Amino acid sequence: MIGGGRRRWRATVARGTGTLLDLFFPRACAGCGRPDPAAGRFLCWDCLARVEFIQPPFCELCGDPVAGRIGHAYRCALCAHRRVYFDGARSAARYEGPVGQMIRDLKYHGHLWLADDLADLLAASVHTHYDGVVFDAVVAVPLHWVKERARGFNQSAWLAAALARRLRLPSPRRYLRRARAGPSQTHLTAEARADNVRGAFRTRWHRWMDGRRFLLVDDVMTTGATVNECARALKAGGAASVYVATVARG
Repeated sequence: MIGGGRRRWRATVARGTGTLLDLFFPRACAGCGRPDPAAGRFLCWDCLARVEFIQPPFCELCGDPVAGRIGHAYRCALCAHRRVYFDGARSAARYEGPVGQMIRDLKYHGHLWLADDLADLLAASVHTHYDGVVFDAVVAVPLHWVKERARGFNQSAWLAAALARRLRLPSPRRYLRRARAGPSQTHLTAEARADNVRGAFRTRWHRWMDGRRFLLVDDVMTTGATVNECARALKAGGAASVYVATVARG
């Protein structure tokens, strides 16, 4: 209760601070810098039109898009040759253009006010790709506590909390943790990414987890190694299913 109360308080303060700042510093589009992009948003309509949303055809498991036309169920080479623990993964858009810039500003520059716009994209993707799937909770890909303390926040946790509010679902942080730190995944190969996160995540077992259906949230998905390990940990802790939603696909 204490931790949840603190997170709600921080979110309220962030929203209130944003409203106060609007009085002195008018909003600008996060993509092109145009002033006053739209009421309550940080992305103008022109930049929104530039967003390259993920559409079929894509891998039936990880959602990685493929060029061309495929008239049958398709599974990418990565998913065909690895054990996949998540039940499905989908991304809203490609990691480029305005969306890529917003994610980088959120992640590396602490622009937490962008989380709501990005969560809108996440929610639209969830409603489109997971229509009919019932979830019990939204959970974020965790950072190791050392990295989260150094950064001051976990961008995925902010996105998960914003998405959970839209879906009217709980967003507990105590069930999944990163037990082992490791180097950044950014410049690693697919095989090295999988090795880097193998066994890095743990669940804090709780009876409530048994048989629950989780929606796992992250900012960007590239090879899926991180979310796959998170899904493995959640299922080891009793989860019945784990679906993945990310803002962007790298």
